[in-house]
Amino acid sequence: MVLVGLSLKLHTALHMKYSKINFNNLWKIVISNPNRINSHIHGPKHWSRVERNGLYICQLNDADEDVIRLFAIFHDSMRLNDGRDAEHGVRGAEYAKSLLNKEYELSEEKFELLYYACQYHNKRVVETVKDKTIGTCWDADRLDLRRVGIKPSEKMLYSREAKFIVRENKWGELTKFGNRIVNNESIMEFWKKLIG
Repeated sequence: MVLVGLSLKLHTALHMKYSKINFNNLWKIVISNPNRINSHIHGPKHWSRVERNGLYICQLNDADEDVIRLFAIFHDSMRLNDGRDAEHGVRGAEYAKSLLNKEYELSEEKFELLYYACQYHNKRVVETVKDKTIGTCWDADRLDLRRVGIKPSEKMLYSREAKFIVRENKWGELTKFGNRIVNNESIMEFWKKLIG
């Protein structure tokens, strides 16, 4: 009952579209996966910022929120380390596939977007992306490069919204957006309470 109440507060606070996916449960499953690394760089704190960034951009460009939120959870979920791990995107996509129709449902079209976004998120193919949902996934991840001291390049971003944040140094917009979640808590604080 508490989880449902928090989930409703999350949707209300962000003006998000209703989703049939139980993201609270999915977060618990992925976080408890014994194969994932326990990382402060590529772990759940990063995933939550990617989710926040993606949802912020979604409010402006109408990309698919479910795919964005699933991408945030899966894209780095199967990393072997915090260094070079060229195939972690493919492993994350395969992990998402292994839970499809068991822990969450998604149309074939949307799953193809999720799979592609996870598989190629660490590759340099932004100029070839024509889909706003995939581009938003990648932007959401790249906007969090500052956690490791890297300012994202506009050349590596897809959406005009993400480019604006970088060009105009509007990082505070993402923080303000995240702080709107539940009783002015940050997204990470919200998730910490949710998953313990």
